[in-house]
Formats: sequence, C-alpha cells, structure tokens
Amino acid sequence: MTDSDAPDDAGHDPDHRDGRDDRGGERTTAADADRSDADRSDDERRELLRAVADDVRGESSESRQVAAILYRVSDLYDPGEDTSPEEIYLNVRNIVNVKERGGLRRERTEE
Repeated sequence: MTDSDAPDDAGHDPDHRDGRDDRGGERTTAADADRSDADRSDDERRELLRAVADDVRGESSESRQVAAILYRVSDLYDPGEDTSPEEIYLNVRNIVNVKERGGLRRERTEE
C-alpha cells in the first residue's frame, strides 16, 4: 500500500467510491448542494462534504489534498469524531506546510 492508497489522518479510505455511505445507505451527491445550509441536519452536512470530496478527488496530489481537507471538515458533523474547528485548522495548516516543504522527508545530518 502506498501513501496515496492509505486512509487519511481521519481514517477515511480515499478509494471509497461505491456510492454508499459507511452505514450502507445511499451517499449524498454534490447535486444536493442546492439546498439551503440552514435546512440541513449535521448528518446531511457531513454526507454532502464527503460527497463533494469524492467528486473533487482525482489523480493529482492537490485534488487528493483538497478531498482530505473536506473529509476532515466533515468530521465536525460526525458525532463519532471528537474534534473542533481549531483542531481542524491546525491539522489543515500542517498538511499545507508539509506539502510546501515537499513531504515528510527528514533532513539527515552528517555525523
């Protein structure tokens, strides 16, 4: 398994595209975005964010990064996740910083 095939930090499988949510129900589609956010339940918000993440995920590292961020934001609406907007911000900032540095490679010091 390569890094791009591994679940993201929140444990979401990046290749989960079978059209069903984790409970086996129908996955919300990006077309559902037309509804007013005030009319949505937390479950609907979470599913919409995850559906959009699935739609934008592609072959590029940037699209995978955006999808991972959307999944991370969707965790705000997941009662099984213990997270806050501050934690998500810090996590996303770390992802962006690592990306700007070119990855998680550690510099080796000469001994």
